[in-house]
Amino acid sequence: MTLRLQADGPHPRLDRFLQERLPDYSRARLQSWIKNERVFVDGEPAKPSRELRGGETVEVRPEDLPPLKAFAEDLPLEILYEDEDVIAVNKPAGMVVHAGAGTHSGTMVNALLHHFQKLSNVGGELRPGIVHRLDKFTSGVILVARSDLAHRALAGQFSRRKVEKVYLTLVHGRVERDSGRIDKRITRDPRRRTRMTARREYGRSALTEYRVLRRFEGFTYLEVRIGTGRTHQIRVHLSTIGHPVAGDRLYGAPASVPGRPRLERYFLHAHRIRFHSPRSGAEVTVEAQLPDDLREWMEGLES
Repeated sequence: MTLRLQADGPHPRLDRFLQERLPDYSRARLQSWIKNERVFVDGEPAKPSRELRGGETVEVRPEDLPPLKAFAEDLPLEILYEDEDVIAVNKPAGMVVHAGAGTHSGTMVNALLHHFQKLSNVGGELRPGIVHRLDKFTSGVILVARSDLAHRALAGQFSRRKVEKVYLTLVHGRVERDSGRIDKRITRDPRRRTRMTARREYGRSALTEYRVLRRFEGFTYLEVRIGTGRTHQIRVHLSTIGHPVAGDRLYGAPASVPGRPRLERYFLHAHRIRFHSPRSGAEVTVEAQLPDDLREWMEGLES
């Protein structure tokens, strides 16, 4: 199979051009294809830094990367709940859920394999047990399946929107209404590929509901429930209505707040998950309290 692309204008680097035009492939995979001379510009193998002036024909001849396999690492892990089928972990901010482009160790999966050895295989050897994910800098409750049967049962609950997911977040500005609902489609931002956007008519459906817990000068503390689990959903939805998550510079939050220490992460925490046991059908609720760093930063707003 050969992918043929036309450079529609000048681009300073070939690798960035490919990232924009082929978003379904990771940066690491695209770089590997260039390195292995599987990317051609006007019939000649090209380097990642090749400048495109516009009008060139770019051919990509994909190849599979060697399969990756997660390995066990002795890393600390806070277990909130555990039974024969399911593990609930309180993921700290800064920990990646599973290996991917540029990250091969120090992940939650590496820690899980050390503590539990056997997890479900439905997600493959790189993502054993992983039914859903949290962003790197989002802390809180995440569920892990111990068996393939449990994995499929949990995945079914997520797809049917039977899993209750509640988050806590602090946003910039005064949210006037005590509660609200955001129902806007989400898609990749065509201008900045690291972002998502809810400002297009197309994309995947997404539902976010919020309730005001407390108001501060210049900030509002919210409880948020999501009916879907789109990439960056809470962050992009709240930013779209003019209230970016505190510390989230990717979606419009200021880099600093006068008189306050710098937030080293964005203020978003997965507080509660409610699901049904794959084995018994009983309802299970797991909660993770707001981390000290976020609680102390918010309490500092009172003064």
